[in-house]
Amino acid sequence: MMKSKRIQQIKEYVAQHQVVSLDELVEKFAVSKNTIRRDIQELVDSGEIKKVYGGVAMNHDPSPLVPFSDRQIRNKREKELIGELAAQFVTDGDIIFVDSGTTTLEMFDHLKHREITIITGNLDFIVRCMPYPNLTVITVGGILERRTNSFVSLKDTGVLSTYNINKAFMASTGISLDTGVTNASALETDIKREAVERSMYTYLLVDRHKFDKFGLMTYCKLSDIDYLITDSQPNEGYLRYASEHHIQIIYPSPVLSHDR
Repeated sequence: MMKSKRIQQIKEYVAQHQVVSLDELVEKFAVSKNTIRRDIQELVDSGEIKKVYGGVAMNHDPSPLVPFSDRQIRNKREKELIGELAAQFVTDGDIIFVDSGTTTLEMFDHLKHREITIITGNLDFIVRCMPYPNLTVITVGGILERRTNSFVSLKDTGVLSTYNINKAFMASTGISLDTGVTNASALETDIKREAVERSMYTYLLVDRHKFDKFGLMTYCKLSDIDYLITDSQPNEGYLRYASEHHIQIIYPSPVLSHDR
């Protein structure tokens, strides 16, 4: 395993378990204790984890997973604008992945008359598709994660490995230049990561309140995103990063935001 990938997985493992011992990490990643110590030191130097008695722990408290019903009414107008913008990138014949989340759900009213195939575990999206025979729905199946109203597959099932996805519309608990694109549900990480890997183009839908925040686990790097769709222009740091990594940032014009 490449060092960079191992360090990322160590960070995710520590985030998931909160406190872990060095011996546990040695057994989990099948490397020497000296290798684990060096990897840990890099994460400590970056400020992402800290050493505690007997092991290591996360250095910051990640953003918690707020219940779906509460998130659905939070920043409602911003999510509607983002959903409308994102839906404009969908054309008839597309095979799209729609992530769990309240922001991706706002795409539905702008897609319901399209002739498209939708792959999703988003329960609310699936239910809304039922009256529309023009929408072909493929569900990922698995376990119902009630906190996000979505189905999640058992770990490492490769549920999306046989599908050719044109466009993936992804949600996130928080994003930052350091931690990348994160989510608060450990159960959803694998399906999110696989959707990004399998899709030709990846669209990330996040409102301005999620910038410089992070959740429990990172499911992709910010540079893996092709389009960042938000409700207002990000700060200069994100604009520079987007330019360097060929990410298109999409946000409503001031006229659209004001008039609607």
